[in-house]
Formats: sequence, C-alpha cells, structure tokens
Amino acid sequence: MSGHRDLIVAAAARHAVPAIYPFRFFATAGGLIAYGADGVDLHSRAASYVDRILKGEKPADLPVQAPTKYKLVINLKTAKALGLEAPPTLLALADEVVE
Repeated sequence: MSGHRDLIVAAAARHAVPAIYPFRFFATAGGLIAYGADGVDLHSRAASYVDRILKGEKPADLPVQAPTKYKLVINLKTAKALGLEAPPTLLALADEVVE
C-alpha cells in the first residue's frame, strides 16, 4: 500500500472520496486525513525490547504491546477540494495540519 500511495491518493481524489489513511505520508501526499500509530514511538519501544533480549530475557517472556501514541494529520487543501470544512475542535486535536 505504501509503495502505491500516490496512485491510491489520486484515485480517491478523482472519485471525490474523503479517505482516511494509516500513515502521515498519505496526508502529505494529498490524502485528506491520516490517523495511525506514531512510528517513532513504535521504533523506540522496539529498541527497548531488543535491549532486553540482548541482556538475556527470552522473547517469549516479553508481553505484546499495543501502540500508545497516535498521530492525526489533516490536509486542509484536500478538504477544501472535496468541499469539506474541518471543525476548529478537530484542527485543535491534530498533531499536524497540512495547508
């Protein structure tokens, strides 16, 4: 999906579909909204697991962790092209607004 993001975003725009994507780079490529786990946080937490394993802990003994940080990115240019207006409360919650 990531490798074809430009095609996916273009198809959504061509058909005027207000789509929500899982990664920031979809919104910066012209998608309406991206909402998903914070990749930097995921990698940081994975690094701590690698450290624990290298110190001797068994991988099977480590608990599975769910993401704890999420990012919301809104593309206002795309919203305007779709005839949508983002409410101020939603914009206030966004981690990033693309204009």
